[in-house]
Amino acid sequence: QVQLVESGGGLVQPGGSLRLSCEASRSIPSIYAMNWYRQAPGKERELVATIRNVGSTTYADSVRGRFTIYRDNAKNTLYLQMNSLKPEDTAVYYCNVHLGNNYWGQGTQVTVSS
Repeated sequence: QVQLVESGGGLVQPGGSLRLSCEASRSIPSIYAMNWYRQAPGKERELVATIRNVGSTTYADSVRGRFTIYRDNAKNTLYLQMNSLKPEDTAVYYCNVHLGNNYWGQGTQVTVSS
């Protein structure tokens, strides 16, 4: 079992940047992929970014080139660097890992608005 705690959300103007963090309660071996999802009001939760073994990453088309997912295994922490933010990036962002069971954090709100 593992607990995930996100942080780093907030209010930012269009074009701004935020870095989200997801700290795990224990070490998660690199062989397990970790993900960032987001859910905007009235919309389904969508996959934003994934990091797999040996650092392989994939992104949703809507964020590719603007967002970067990475992990620091020494700190048991997953990150999402978000640049050039747009109003349509407004959502609650969740980190996720599947370790037999599916684990989710509580989410962190990101609001992009002028």
